[in-house]
Amino acid sequence: MTTPIPDARGSIQTDVVIAGGGLAGLTAAVGLCRAGLRVVVVEQDGTLGGRAASVRDRVTGDSIPIGPHIFASEYPNMLALLDLLGTRDRIVWHDVLVTMVEGRQRSVMRVAPLPAPFHFVPSLIADPHLRNRDWLSNAPVTLFALSLDEEAIRRLDDVPAIPLLRRAGVTQRYLDRFWRFASLSIMNVPLELCSAGALLRFYRRLVGKGRYRLGFPDEGLAELFAPGCQRVIDEHGGRVLTGTPVTRVVADGARALGVELANGQRIDARFTIAALTPHALRRILPADWVKAHKGFADLDRSQPSPYLSVFLWFDRKLTQERFWAQLHRPDALNCDFYDLSNIYRGWAGRPSVIASNIIYAGHAWHLPDEEVVARTVAELATYLPEAAHATITHAIVHRIPMAVPCPFVGAERLRLDNVTPFAGLVLAGDWLKTGLPPCMESACFSGWRAAEAVLAAEGRPATLARRHTELGPVAWLLGKATRMMFKTRFDALIARYTNR
Repeated sequence: MTTPIPDARGSIQTDVVIAGGGLAGLTAAVGLCRAGLRVVVVEQDGTLGGRAASVRDRVTGDSIPIGPHIFASEYPNMLALLDLLGTRDRIVWHDVLVTMVEGRQRSVMRVAPLPAPFHFVPSLIADPHLRNRDWLSNAPVTLFALSLDEEAIRRLDDVPAIPLLRRAGVTQRYLDRFWRFASLSIMNVPLELCSAGALLRFYRRLVGKGRYRLGFPDEGLAELFAPGCQRVIDEHGGRVLTGTPVTRVVADGARALGVELANGQRIDARFTIAALTPHALRRILPADWVKAHKGFADLDRSQPSPYLSVFLWFDRKLTQERFWAQLHRPDALNCDFYDLSNIYRGWAGRPSVIASNIIYAGHAWHLPDEEVVARTVAELATYLPEAAHATITHAIVHRIPMAVPCPFVGAERLRLDNVTPFAGLVLAGDWLKTGLPPCMESACFSGWRAAEAVLAAEGRPATLARRHTELGPVAWLLGKATRMMFKTRFDALIARYTNR
């Protein structure tokens, strides 16, 4: 296959140009290269990976992610990419779902060998802070979630999560001990701001499937996919341009012709895939397209959830645990913690290297790094007192302006399809309409689907994306029975909060 090269005018001619070298764009590129199309990937940063990028720490030489990430066994599209790249074995799987800590106290959430949605019940019963009435109070909303379809979830996008949960009878203790953590750690916004539709869609998947394992990369996250994707693109005659911003989509009427780069060079392509964040996409679209398409006009309504990720190198081993999260407190900075010395293969003999996430971090964005580190150590020491006496040999704070778009009330309707009304333009990204919260799996799913859309337009339909199994058999039956038995009640509940 011929590598795309500039023509006499200096333009690069190719079949597909992909703006964005994150997970979504690279997944699409791999799918299309393997199908025989010429692909050029353009990434504005100096390295590939996007919001899942890794960096090489200048002081220690360690490869670390810009922020800690978690894999799930129910990530079929992400795992399919890693299978193609030969890196799936570099996931370190974890048998505990999550260890919740409150001071020195800890409670472990495990997935019991019971059919969903009963697989979490033993852990709930064992939690000494929950009374029977607390976890039982969540049963109606669990049945409600299992009964939902996409139409109901869209209606619930107009509903704030807390009023619905309270209306369903969830106790304050269960709100504080489960739902606040779930909203912040998974949906990336405080529960008060979260869309009920977005939250219950995630919860439906969580309680509806019984086989969950979490895993962590055994080195910087992007090392598991970026070099491999680069290799596949190169081997199939494609090209990757890093440090190269795209300034606009070149169009002729309602057809995309390619992109223009910051240096004035054009990449002419039969198909353009924009694998960008909503605001970045909005900046490069033709003005008349934005005016004509409400979905494009609304891109600026998307709000980012900023992160701070803290990395602390200690002079001693503080714990043998890999991962834990602290119970939500209004005055706390951090949500979850990871000891990379217990995760990365080959680091077992090293002192602790602890990473943490400060999620929806606007309230902490103005704090100097020194204060962020000091407060993180203080919170860490409430669970691991030795941290207060250990020496920090190195510390860094990564500031990530956008981890994911916020699932605020009404945000679900801002999520777009891969296929656009404009010929030759296809979208990819975790924020698209994937039926998943924005995450690595959503990014890969959208990337495979973007490749499918291009191949379909070529008259070569193919199935690349792995469809998700919605519910286990018992959960499905419970959801169906609930919808039949309580249809009037649940429809009235939806109507009350959506004014429909």
